[in-house]
Amino acid sequence: MKVRLAHLSDIHFGGENKAAVAAVAERIRAGGFDLTIVSGDLTRYAEKPEFEAAVAWLKDLPQPQLITPGNHDAPYLAWAERIFAPFRRFEHYMGPAPTQSWRQGGVAVRGINTARGAQPRINWSKGQISVHQAKRAAEWFEPTDLLRIVVVHHPLIEMMGGPMTARVWGGERAAEVFAEAGVDMVLSGHIHAPFTWPYPHRDGRTYAVGAGTLSIRERGVPPGYNEVEVEGGCIRVTALAWTGSKYEPYRTWALDRRPD
Repeated sequence: MKVRLAHLSDIHFGGENKAAVAAVAERIRAGGFDLTIVSGDLTRYAEKPEFEAAVAWLKDLPQPQLITPGNHDAPYLAWAERIFAPFRRFEHYMGPAPTQSWRQGGVAVRGINTARGAQPRINWSKGQISVHQAKRAAEWFEPTDLLRIVVVHHPLIEMMGGPMTARVWGGERAAEVFAEAGVDMVLSGHIHAPFTWPYPHRDGRTYAVGAGTLSIRERGVPPGYNEVEVEGGCIRVTALAWTGSKYEPYRTWALDRRPD
């Protein structure tokens, strides 16, 4: 089995890096990817013109695509809508918010919404995932799925030395559930910096993989995205960085897969 994925996150239309976003579209159109994934925060404030810009951009990219919401995809300024119907706009423009899925040729990808419009804590933008969400996702995978991927917006376990925190309620338990289910990768964004690391559960071969941002909201890391290639017993993650005129490799990780 060989699969190529484009993993983007935190584009923040309305505050996107226009040159970087245009250039990544060219790479995706030319790259022969099996699936393009956006792990949340398509928009800056979930305003309708921002979603319309995102829709227009995505329409020019090859299918298939899997888009999961982030905290910025719930309205920031329309607070009543954010509390009572936080992902109504996302669903109008992008499709289902609670879960998204794609399965083909032994590869299975399940998206889960870890964002909330409101929470019983001051910083409602942080992540949340219930045991029920995690277990439902784990149960969705089938025995014939050779590569299992979960997509969330918030990293379930904090990145050591990262530029910001996700503080996902239920994240540690969800990571354990996914490791027990034999998930290979949990893709995320939110912190605007690329990373990989193994979850400290089971065989240590369930990996957290984070993509950077394509917005002007940089946090010490250039705008960029990830290209993920899986072949045989290796998962290769290449974080590409925008230099201002082209994309160049920023970091590369080679991760051992568990035997099929």
